[in-house]
This record gives sequence, structure tokens and C-alpha cells, in this order.
Amino acid sequence: MARDPDQSASGGHAEAHRHAIDADAVQSRARAYATSKGIPFTAMRQRVLGLLAASGKPMAAYEIAEKLSDARRVQAVQVYRALEFLQEAGCVHRLASQSAYFACDHLHGSGEMVVFMVCSQCGAVQEAASDLVARGLRGVAKTTGFKPLHPIIELEGECADCTSEPVG
Repeated sequence: MARDPDQSASGGHAEAHRHAIDADAVQSRARAYATSKGIPFTAMRQRVLGLLAASGKPMAAYEIAEKLSDARRVQAVQVYRALEFLQEAGCVHRLASQSAYFACDHLHGSGEMVVFMVCSQCGAVQEAASDLVARGLRGVAKTTGFKPLHPIIELEGECADCTSEPVG
């Protein structure tokens, strides 16, 4: 089971793992997407994206709702709507294995194969595009008549920083 990155026994190790997101760039991209679609970039969308960019780790929708709630409770359905928009805009990815979301400041091509490497120790997520993996999966899918809709792969393991930590 994955450990909560904020409770890492190395006292700050998880903080060093957090992927630095260019929050301004990702907010600008989301705003531009909304403008191109003729829809508003609402305060809720901005708050959800801002929280994900600042957290540097995947978060579940209910966790997002809890963190955004203040005197007025934020409902999970509001968060899910914002997340749906942010995914369409390419500013947020969903980790199916964890039902969690994280901000992304990479520009991915349409239909590009993305590989998410999720550290089971600290929770860090690294992402990479892989033409080699994409070609292999397209070949397998073609032979079986399967049409992939969302070509994403999640690998769970240990990141380089966790692997190199002394045991004990």
C-alpha cells in the first residue's frame, strides 16, 4: 500500500520528490482552453488547478473538496466538474489505479502514449511519452481488433530517490 508522502519517515524526503509545476503556465493554458471553447474559467476550476499544482502529488476528488472547503463546504460534484474540464484542457491527469488527479504542465500530443511511473514509497509521479511503448501497444491492439481510447500506462514501483535510500 502506498505511503502518504506527507508522512514520509525521512522527514522532508517527500517534499524533495514533489514535481515542480509551473503553476502560472498551467493556469494560462487552462484559461486559453476555456476561451477557445467559449466557456468561463471559473473560480472553482482555478482553485482546483491551483491546489493540484501546489501539492505536487496526486489527490482524490474528496481530498480536494476537503482542502478547498472553508466557511462554505465545497461539494465533491463541484470538484469532479472542474476536474473533467481540466482533464479536457490537458492540465490534469487521472491515475486510475488511485482514483487520484495531478496537475501537468507538459504539452502532450493528441493520442500520445503517456507512461506514469508512480512511486509506492513517496507518492511521486513521473511521466514520460514513449513512442516505443506506443508502437508495441498499437500492434497488439491491432491484432486483436481493439481500439484504445486513452493510451495511458501506469507503472508502480520505486523512484530513483527512494531506491537509493539506505534501508533501516
